[in-house]
Amino acid sequence: MAKARNAGEARQLADIPNIGPAMVEDFRNLGIERPAQLAGKDPYVLYERLCAVTGVRHDPCVIDTFISAVRFMEGAPPHPWWHYTEVRKQHVAAMKGH
Repeated sequence: MAKARNAGEARQLADIPNIGPAMVEDFRNLGIERPAQLAGKDPYVLYERLCAVTGVRHDPCVIDTFISAVRFMEGAPPHPWWHYTEVRKQHVAAMKGH
C-alpha cells in the first residue's frame, strides 16, 4: 500500500509515512483512531502516555516516529522517522537543563 504524500491523503493511520501495524496499535492504545487526530498533539506527551498505558518504557525512537507522524499531519513533508532523532535529542537535553 502506498503511503500518503501529504496529510490530506491520509485516510487511515497506516497511510502516514513511517507508520506500520505496531505503531497503529500504539496510537489506538492512546485513543487515536484517525490521522487527523494527530494534528496539534505533543509527541513527547504521547510517548509518556504510551509508556504509562502499556507499562513498558519504549525505545526513544518511538518519539521520533511520533514526531514524524504529528508533523506530517500538520503539513510537513514526509521524512523518515530518523530525520527527527536529533530534534528529539535536543529537546530532551533542553528539558534536562530546566
